[in-house]
Amino acid sequence: MRIHVMTLFPDIFAAYIGESMIKKAIDNGILEVYLYNIRDFSENKHRKVDDYPFGGGAGMVMTPQPIISTYEHIIKTHNIDKPRVIYLSPKGRIFNQEMAKDFSHSEDCILLCGHYEGIDQRVIDMIVTEEISIGDYVLTGGELPALTMIDAISRLIPGVLNRNESFEDESLENNLLEYPQYTRPRDFRGAEVPPVLVSGNHGNIDKWRLEESKKITKDRRPDLWDKYQASHREDNKKKRRTRKAD
Repeated sequence: MRIHVMTLFPDIFAAYIGESMIKKAIDNGILEVYLYNIRDFSENKHRKVDDYPFGGGAGMVMTPQPIISTYEHIIKTHNIDKPRVIYLSPKGRIFNQEMAKDFSHSEDCILLCGHYEGIDQRVIDMIVTEEISIGDYVLTGGELPALTMIDAISRLIPGVLNRNESFEDESLENNLLEYPQYTRPRDFRGAEVPPVLVSGNHGNIDKWRLEESKKITKDRRPDLWDKYQASHREDNKKKRRTRKAD
């Protein structure tokens, strides 16, 4: 998978992708991340990338030319046809695990990081395929949301993690939050690991983990709990239909 990032601050990304899981994925040829400084493509002699908004108002708006020129450079250099172009914006759909899975199957993904008061609407109309937000709050720019997407997406690409099971039991899989985790020592300052986890009975361990996930989800995320119950009811209906067919 190739992820292309259009930004005014590429150094923010360089530090993060040069560490840990993402660095290993890049070194192993599983993932490619390309950074493009939008300012490098400005045709203004002072490399200006913003201007005052028509109609008045506070702040500055990023102008179309440098962004469109960056985009054209990307698709020409990498011979990309109809790429997914994501503009990180508070007006976008809220990013979630299902969207991360969807993006992880893409061949090329272009992330556009806005700044100032945003970007000229004509850029959105011309090249953006999706607007995505990471939450109901406003940030200074799109760099942190883009990093969030890169991390969430890349870890789902086959071969990035050591085992598929590394993410199959995590929070948000199957609409449940993850169960509590414990490691050595078995007794830490009088707080002991639940006995079932050291019992060696993997059937009981699986049951305990599922019940803990249910309790945590029901308590902390009733929205996810409703989704889990709905999907569980649907699965039971399918099983009953299958039995009747047999």
